[in-house]
Amino acid sequence: MDTRDTSQIYEEVAKHYSAASQTTSVKYGETVAKSFGYTEEELANIPEGANLGLSCGNPLAITSLREGETVIDLGSGAGFDVFLAATRVGPTGRSIGIDFNDDMLSRANSLKASRGFPDSQVSFIKGSITSIPLEAETADCIISNCVINLVPEAEKPLVFKEMHRVLKSGGRVAVSDILAKKPLPEKLRNDIAMYVGCIAGASEKQQYEGWLKEAGFEQVLIQDTGADINVYLDTDEEGNRGGCCAPPGTGAVKEAATGGCCAPPGTAVKKEEEKASSCCAPKKTECAPAAASSSCCKPAAETTTSCCKPVEKKESSCCKPAAKPEAEAEKTEDLNEWVGSYKIYAVKN
Repeated sequence: MDTRDTSQIYEEVAKHYSAASQTTSVKYGETVAKSFGYTEEELANIPEGANLGLSCGNPLAITSLREGETVIDLGSGAGFDVFLAATRVGPTGRSIGIDFNDDMLSRANSLKASRGFPDSQVSFIKGSITSIPLEAETADCIISNCVINLVPEAEKPLVFKEMHRVLKSGGRVAVSDILAKKPLPEKLRNDIAMYVGCIAGASEKQQYEGWLKEAGFEQVLIQDTGADINVYLDTDEEGNRGGCCAPPGTGAVKEAATGGCCAPPGTAVKKEEEKASSCCAPKKTECAPAAASSSCCKPAAETTTSCCKPVEKKESSCCKPAAKPEAEAEKTEDLNEWVGSYKIYAVKN
């Protein structure tokens, strides 16, 4: 079990996604989205900048939305799935995004304004998905994409209870999320970089199924899509899958097997000349966190270079946390061994 308290987890998640909200790499987001089932047509129908490469599936492919329906997206981020849903429910329907991060909400509302969506059709509301700020029986469908795994495990049952409360009778849940294929090692579970990267907080299939049924859902379906989770690790800012050793400055090099530096949250590593926020927190750093025991492209024993420029010797690189024992790091380099992209469907009768 994770030893951090829930407030610490939420604080770290908030910092990470505030940094992710500043991402500008369109190609990276497209590559990630396509790898999880989004089509060229879908990507062409959203405002540029809505897709931050945070997906782990396509919840809209799990259920059919109908004209005039109300759909709620839990953890809506920059509005990617909200905007897609709006095109399906049409002007007589409602597409509502719920997110607790002010920076993500700001970006989403800016993109909404750029497309001229009326408030009656598209809206973004600040709130927690464990206590959804909407009345009971509001929605025909609830979607969520790679977000529920970020909720501390003790509070995850609340998410499913809130889904059931907010759905109308006959309403359905269509969720894409990362689930654990087997129990995760304790060290992995307690790695905050892996947590905010949607890996360490992954629950197992039977837990998800239990929470859904306890909340009152029926017709529960949970299935591994077989998508390659390693897309987060080896895709650069230009959308090329070149592995950890992509050329310096190409950006979205990730902390191998951790989801840390830029993993599922999709935050691009800044180029050398840009000294803005790091991937994992809105603090000024070099192109990658200065702390590094190994570079992205060199053996862990070499401790003098970061992804982009020489730095002083410290403990973790952008690719592999040095604090993790080498044997453990090797075990987690292939994310597909531990976790998978799952589609989850259920109905409130």
